[in-house]
Amino acid sequence: MMHDILIVVVISAVTIMIRFLPFIIFRDKDDVPQTVRYLGEVLPGAVMGMLVVYCLKDIDLSATGHGVPQILSVIATAAAYLWRRDTSLSVIIGTACYMILTALVSA
Repeated sequence: MMHDILIVVVISAVTIMIRFLPFIIFRDKDDVPQTVRYLGEVLPGAVMGMLVVYCLKDIDLSATGHGVPQILSVIATAAAYLWRRDTSLSVIIGTACYMILTALVSA
């Protein structure tokens, strides 16, 4: 039991350190290297693109009806984001759309 608690404490401490370390290192915004600024601009979009590809990679488009909930949910997510420019709202709408559509397809 104590070993498990120690593992959780160490993992939590490392996670917190990793999250706060960039703010400690780059306290002054003028000292941020150009490479780090560039990565801060391009990585969020790249990560979202990789997540979309990962989520859609196992869809069998040759089977009838398969992939429809996923594709419609991606379209709903993109439309919600373009409509409100709110990432959280678009993720919630896309997830709700997917859950509803998969429940209807499996029923």
